[in-house]
Amino acid sequence: MRPTTVCLSKGFVGRSLDEFKRLWTVAYNLEGIKGPSGPLPLHDFHRPESLDETKLMCDVDIGGYSKASLDWMPPSPQDNVNGHARFHGTISTALPPHKPEIQRSGYAAWRTLDRPPTLFGRALWNIDMYTYLAMRIKSDGRSYFVNVQTESVVPTDLHQHRLFAKRPGEWETVIIKWNDFVRTNHGFVVEPQTEMLRQKVRSIGVGLTDRVPGPFELCIERMWATNNMSEGDEPHEHHIETPTPKEGQLRNKQGRNISWSDK
Repeated sequence: MRPTTVCLSKGFVGRSLDEFKRLWTVAYNLEGIKGPSGPLPLHDFHRPESLDETKLMCDVDIGGYSKASLDWMPPSPQDNVNGHARFHGTISTALPPHKPEIQRSGYAAWRTLDRPPTLFGRALWNIDMYTYLAMRIKSDGRSYFVNVQTESVVPTDLHQHRLFAKRPGEWETVIIKWNDFVRTNHGFVVEPQTEMLRQKVRSIGVGLTDRVPGPFELCIERMWATNNMSEGDEPHEHHIETPTPKEGQLRNKQGRNISWSDK
């Protein structure tokens, strides 16, 4: 049997070595017993090449009129000392006149690409030993969703959670419990709910589906898995008031809105 060019490429070999080192570190440090020794980086936008590892989506793909871009922004002492991505554009709910089958538009999103394979198989994130997803963002205050895709039996399933920004217009670290994500399919909550396949996470991204016409802008520096709630800008122990449930755009098959707890 002769190995393919892809298997012999430096990228494939390099990725396989990195994965071997990661697995060896987990085993050597007994992280499966003691727990992880630190946070797990998922994706950052510190380099311009980081955009090559993402995919941009918008209703223009089906004939809609929304516009979306994902641009890399260099480090700036006045804004962010690290590079970051700027997800921006304009939402339009206008329907394409010559496509009567399209009954709904007005969305934009981006996600990380599926990670390239290694000698150990498909590269996936295992966030099973972590409690929280952390994101460093600067939001305009619109109702964004965090979308997580796993190696689910149903490929179109997404696990979603509202991205609550407490200080629109300023950089902040948002913390979300992995267990609080809701399983959805084509915008509807799936019943019965099943737990996220946390050992096999394929991609993470952000979408805007509030269908409110007008401009939008969300800046993202990095995303990581962590067990440290204090990495957020407002640690849990400082929350005194009971979180107020908020309605999002997600609905179940009975048409009732899903309530989110801003925590």
